[in-house]
Amino acid sequence: MLYWLTELTGELSAFNIFRYITFRTGGALMTALLFVFLFGPSIIRSLRLRQGKGQPIRADGPERHLLQKQGTPTMGGLMILSGVTVATLLWGNLHNPYVWVVLIVTLVYGSVGLYDDYLKVTRQTVEGSRGRIRLLIETSVALIATYVIASIGQPPLSTALAIPFFKNVLFELGWLFIPFGAFIIVGASNAVNLTDGLDGLAIVPVMIAAATFGFISYFVGNALFSEYLQIHFVSGTGELAVVCGALVGAGLGFLWFNAPPAQIFMGDTGSLALGGALGTIAVATKHELVLAIVGGLFVLEAISVMVQVASFRLFGKRVFRMAPLHHHYEQKGWAESTVVIRFWIIAVVLALLGLATLKLR
Repeated sequence: MLYWLTELTGELSAFNIFRYITFRTGGALMTALLFVFLFGPSIIRSLRLRQGKGQPIRADGPERHLLQKQGTPTMGGLMILSGVTVATLLWGNLHNPYVWVVLIVTLVYGSVGLYDDYLKVTRQTVEGSRGRIRLLIETSVALIATYVIASIGQPPLSTALAIPFFKNVLFELGWLFIPFGAFIIVGASNAVNLTDGLDGLAIVPVMIAAATFGFISYFVGNALFSEYLQIHFVSGTGELAVVCGALVGAGLGFLWFNAPPAQIFMGDTGSLALGGALGTIAVATKHELVLAIVGGLFVLEAISVMVQVASFRLFGKRVFRMAPLHHHYEQKGWAESTVVIRFWIIAVVLALLGLATLKLR
């Protein structure tokens, strides 16, 4: 919205500052942060009052969770989504279609997660909506989003897969790019959802990934920087740095309330939405494979669940003491804070590796 002030540059040159993506990214970060800080306490009070017993805790999980986390309200993702939406609408260039694609995917996925959380709270069960229906909605939205992104882009890059570490290697996927992009978005969404199991565990890696893709978006959307780094230029994607800034700011605000012991959980409302946002940004910037590096922690968590399920169904044995992976280490005796901080360290290292792909070509 504030970007429209650039039209008044002729009358007051100071408005020219709103042309700079870096300035508006910083503005989006601070706006989202302050929004969550200011309205977070009232949102938490309202959710606690309405939910009563709070989010149901898995009976087969670590016993400590039943003792310490019982009664904590969920749907904290509403705080994050509100901050991201307000900051993006205020500081983003609303003429940019990439901004709307990412924002719509984020809000729709958040709505799916909100309904899931609602069922869990009202029924007091860890089972929410039917998995197949949820997956169908997520896939449908992701297919539409990927189609729009491919339509916006310039061929042949619009339907091609860029390979990290190689400056000129492109795999033309054609119409297969649509299901491939949808797989990235849905996969990222559910991987973040699986990671959200301990206080602060998911939100910090999400912020790290969002900050990383903020840099990637800015470089990919800038003709000079993309030429210097020898990465593929995607016109318009630089504006996604503003969305990434909003994600980081809202995440920081939420972490204030989600830090151990958590006053609120983000729930599926937040985790599905945040993962969907990261996946959509990765598809738009043509860095789908880099997301697997930057978000490697989420990938590991998802793989641990798939391995556990496959092993038990095929051989009747469990590979891990409990899945997802963070619960395995809890069952081994690691303190929750130890698991969380070490996973944060892994997320930082993977983000640095992901950034390295921009230059190592």
